[in-house]
Amino acid sequence: MTLRLLYGGTFDPVHAGHLAVARAARDAFGTEVCFLPSADPPHRTPPGASAEQRARMIELAVAGEHGFEIDRRELHRPGPSYTADTLREFRRELGARAPIAWLIGADAFDGLASWHDWRVLFELAHFVVAERTGRTVEDLGEPLRAACAGRWLAAPAALLERPAGGLYRLRNVLHPASATGAREALGAGRAGAVDLGWLAPAVAAYIDENGLYRPSRL
Repeated sequence: MTLRLLYGGTFDPVHAGHLAVARAARDAFGTEVCFLPSADPPHRTPPGASAEQRARMIELAVAGEHGFEIDRRELHRPGPSYTADTLREFRRELGARAPIAWLIGADAFDGLASWHDWRVLFELAHFVVAERTGRTVEDLGEPLRAACAGRWLAAPAALLERPAGGLYRLRNVLHPASATGAREALGAGRAGAVDLGWLAPAVAAYIDENGLYRPSRL
């Protein structure tokens, strides 16, 4: 049985840190990573690029690289992009027994208790939590810490033994890139995000061609 590995997020814009996480998960689990850009993220300020622009930037960033795909379903669904709704859709499509996992950064996972219908997420999927410098799963606050107790698994293969409810640490995914830093650099007219290799050249060109993340759009 194959794990369905979903990587949701705003990707505003997609950067080298996102790709480092996706590659690490792809290699750890030996399966494709499906990028799921959100259309209307309810947990943050409105994105600087439209949903379709963000999806297009993901396509440009992963073009020619094996093991990645993109799913636009949240772009076509009205209303806020709730992860619970997306996972319910996948569960209906794949069946009750298929193992599904949601790939997420440790900083975003820490805020899971503020998400819509968050407790049901453990019934719908596993979580693969990518740790990054200065942020680990040991930093979780309550009530999330209590909800995670007894769920942590030691090996990727353990996620195949049941359809949902497990947690796995994806360790040592170290990259300094951040979407906030990239937007700030682009908004200030600096090429730092490009010079540091934070943005794929095709993504940087698309941003420039479409006038994204200029001061009036931040």
